Amino acid sequence: MELHESMTEVLNDLVMINNDRIAGYEKAKTELNALDIDLKGLFEEMIHQSNSNKEALVEKIEAHAGIADNDTSSAGKIYRAWMEIKSTFTASDRHSILASCEFGEDAALRAYESALSSGILLDATFRDLVESQLASLRKSHDLIKQQRSAHKALQSK
Repeated sequence: MELHESMTEVLNDLVMINNDRIAGYEKAKTELNALDIDLKGLFEEMIHQSNSNKEALVEKIEAHAGIADNDTSSAGKIYRAWMEIKSTFTASDRHSILASCEFGEDAALRAYESALSSGILLDATFRDLVESQLASLRKSHDLIKQQRSAHKALQSK
């Protein structure tokens, strides 16, 4: 069974958003202060999650005679450039880093939700994979948001 071209495109978009996520968390790790060791571990988990997501997507694409795109998206490149500019002008504080990560998590969620609502019929195995990854990404998003909110609450006391 050969993947329909538009299905391959949708799945490759998800490969790219996972590559964006990996690059974003790698960048965020470089912005951390020595005291934020807990975030380093969390960011490593997010990188591992995206690597696993990407590998599963690439495997599905290639198993069905599609060609996987292993690049990052234009939006991801813009996001990372924005993070670099922002870090030049602001302190690399925990709240700013987490807010940037939450911004990236929002983008990842939108990409997955868009893939599922695109009107392109994914076969059940692809749909199940995308839905499973989306559920996992929602948990990650919520964890980042909780970290940001908790830090903000501590700062306002």
